[in-house]
Amino acid sequence: QVQLAESGGRLVQTGESLTISCAASGPNFSNYAMGWFRQAPGKEREFVAAITWSGGRTNYADSVKGRFTISRDNTKNTLSLQMDDLKPEDTAVYVCAGSLTTFTPDARLYDYWGQGTQVTVSS
Repeated sequence: QVQLAESGGRLVQTGESLTISCAASGPNFSNYAMGWFRQAPGKEREFVAAITWSGGRTNYADSVKGRFTISRDNTKNTLSLQMDDLKPEDTAVYVCAGSLTTFTPDARLYDYWGQGTQVTVSS
């Protein structure tokens, strides 16, 4: 069973960049497709980005496409999300998740979840 722990969230200004990370413990991290989701206060959880087990394919929500980059390092069991040109509407708790089935925007297909890291973008 994989355990996930996010880090790196903090307060930033509009237009700044930030990279958050997800550290995985447990066996076979490279077997999992991974994703980032976020949830803002009073809103439903939404898909942000996903990556295949090999890192060869990625998928992004339209709201972050061109600004965010998901990547992984299977030698270090880490997942990252580089966020550029941040906007106040990006403010949310960001959560990483692992799927044994496929890389997908559908949260129901993810098997393991972290606790989240808070990203706040000030205008």
